[in-house]
Amino acid sequence: MSLNATIRARCDADLKDTAEAIFKELGITTSQAINMFLAKVKIEKGMPFELKIPNETTQLAMNEAKEGIGMEAVTLDDLKAEFETAKHAKR
Repeated sequence: MSLNATIRARCDADLKDTAEAIFKELGITTSQAINMFLAKVKIEKGMPFELKIPNETTQLAMNEAKEGIGMEAVTLDDLKAEFETAKHAKR
């Protein structure tokens, strides 16, 4: 495959820097990451992830979560205990 096309895109500097740091940890360049994304778009014949506008109920829940409404702080031990209880209830 010949790499003979150029893509130019503008984005937020912090987003670019953060993404590039992640790519570096993964051992790939930004160009390689973009090529992977485009290849996946080609394979999927669309976006490689779901795009949708949340319905009113979901949007309300998302806003409440962002504001911490109806949320309680739990510890990892609480989550483990809840998991164990649910696991034993299925038997």
